[in-house]
Amino acid sequence: MLRKWLLASVMLAAIVAPAAADDVTAKMRDASKIALARPAGETTESTVRIARGDETIVGTLALPKGVEKPPVVLLLHGFTGKRDELEVAGTKEGVYSRTARLLAERGLASLRIDFVGSGDSSGKWEDTTTFSQIADAVAAFDWLKKQDTIDPGRIHVIGWSLGGLVASHLASVRPVDSATLWAPVANPAFSFGVVLGQDTVNKAMAATDPNELIEGTLPWGAKTSLKVPFFKSLFATDPVAAIAQYGGPLLVIVGTKDTVVTPQPAAGQLFLDYHTGEEGLMVLDTDHGFDAFTGPATLDEMVGATLSFIEAH
Repeated sequence: MLRKWLLASVMLAAIVAPAAADDVTAKMRDASKIALARPAGETTESTVRIARGDETIVGTLALPKGVEKPPVVLLLHGFTGKRDELEVAGTKEGVYSRTARLLAERGLASLRIDFVGSGDSSGKWEDTTTFSQIADAVAAFDWLKKQDTIDPGRIHVIGWSLGGLVASHLASVRPVDSATLWAPVANPAFSFGVVLGQDTVNKAMAATDPNELIEGTLPWGAKTSLKVPFFKSLFATDPVAAIAQYGGPLLVIVGTKDTVVTPQPAAGQLFLDYHTGEEGLMVLDTDHGFDAFTGPATLDEMVGATLSFIEAH
């Protein structure tokens, strides 16, 4: 009897969950159109430096002109990325630099950072771990708390891919007002078995020298090398467990064509399954890069939806 009940429950969830997600997606799409239709104001940007121990985190602070103490959004980039993120076809902007502009034009400040070892920040890429990136996010949040150009009582976070893992952990230890996760890594060990190859992960986990460089090939053909602690950190950080410690508003946006964090929308739904509080799952017909290689349309829709969600909180 229990087995039949469990099977019926699973089948019911499979039937109900997509309909609920479709409902949220339609509402968020409508909200996105309204948010982006508002007149665009002027913006300013400046480079900032944030100390974390002996390291220096470099970021870009975007502010809306004429808005006193606006809410601020902390933008956390993905694996091998940097603060502007990958270039959007047909524009001269990256995913995050465009996001920052669209937000600032409509009254929201943002801070996008290079994790230590990435972009203009100090440190070496091969020393990166999920723990170091979480520490960077915490340092950036704490820095924002001390700024007088933004409202330190209204700090939101957006994390993309591995940045979604980082954002989840940040939300579990700092009072973020809302968390928006774009194609977030839900199961790090599994995802990086996909991204770098399971043989690469297995080799790193079997290594005895923590300073050994492990080379992996990314799905798009580029190679990257990281030390063993990065791979071990994948098994020691759990973004779904972290989001379970966060009770604030949560929006997860995923694409059904994502072959990096997969399968979708199931991987995105995991966060909602363990989160308690206001939440929504927006499911789009897009890939892990939100079709940035073909143009800004999908990204802009996501930014508009995220803007609407943040302004509601």
